[in-house]
This record gives sequence, structure tokens and C-alpha cells, in this order.
Amino acid sequence: MENQNIVSFTKVALPFGWLGNMSPYPITYKGKEWRTSEALFQSMRFDDEEIIEAIRSEKSPMGAKMKAKKHKSKMVVEVLSSEDIDNMVLCINLKIGQHLDLKKQLIGTNKAIIVEDVTSRPRGSGLFWGAALTEAGWNGRNVLGKVWMDIRDSIT
Repeated sequence: MENQNIVSFTKVALPFGWLGNMSPYPITYKGKEWRTSEALFQSMRFDDEEIIEAIRSEKSPMGAKMKAKKHKSKMVVEVLSSEDIDNMVLCINLKIGQHLDLKKQLIGTNKAIIVEDVTSRPRGSGLFWGAALTEAGWNGRNVLGKVWMDIRDSIT
């Protein structure tokens, strides 16, 4: 949904859904293909090759996320840490670097504020990576939106 100078994204099938990590844009990293940036991002929290491969082989991005949660005790990257954010930046850069149509679409957002809309799930990590729309405006850190805007600024 686009409102004034805000571009928000929720579900993959909706406008701007390509901004989400669940969107079906495979990326190659270290010689292996990942079905989505979500799968790669989740796997980067581990150093156990069996867990990494189990996440990579999941057919859906939500399956990859759930597989990572199942092995949470073996994560070597702290969730929501600066290293986690750096991994997200890498994943998004790989995504637009390997899908030039997405890079063009990102540039096409001009100077709009990009927000991962987590209004339907306004809690926990949702309010870290995204923001929820309230009567007072957007509430949340919106780190994923900021990552997208920083990348856009660096390529325009």
C-alpha cells in the first residue's frame, strides 16, 4: 500500500511484497542457491552445516524460519544483534544484485519511507524489523525498512 511518501509491505502477493524476505526470489551465496532471502538470513545465524543445509532445503520461507527456531539453542549469531542486522544487509544486497528488476523497483520508490507493516502482529521481533500503524502513526524500529532505504540511498 502506498500512502503519500510511505511504501509499506506485508504479504508477498500484495504491491511491494517483493521487499519482504518471504518473496520468491532465489539468491546464490557461497555457490549454493537459496529459495528466498529469508532462508539465507535464517541460516546465517548458525555455524552447524547440517542445520544450515536443513534450513536451505526447506521448500517454503516460513518452513526455513521454523527450522531455524527449532534449533534456536544452537544459534551463534544473537537474534536482533548488530551482526544479525549486518547479515540482513548482506541478504538484501544479494537479492537486488541478483534480481536487477528489483533494484529498478527499489530505485523507483524514490525517497519514500519504506516500512515493513507488522500491524497484524505488533509484538516481539515484528516491532524490531518492522512497524505497526496506530492512531499515533507508525510504531516500531522498522530496521528492515531502514535497511532497504539505506541500500536505495547507496545506489542512487
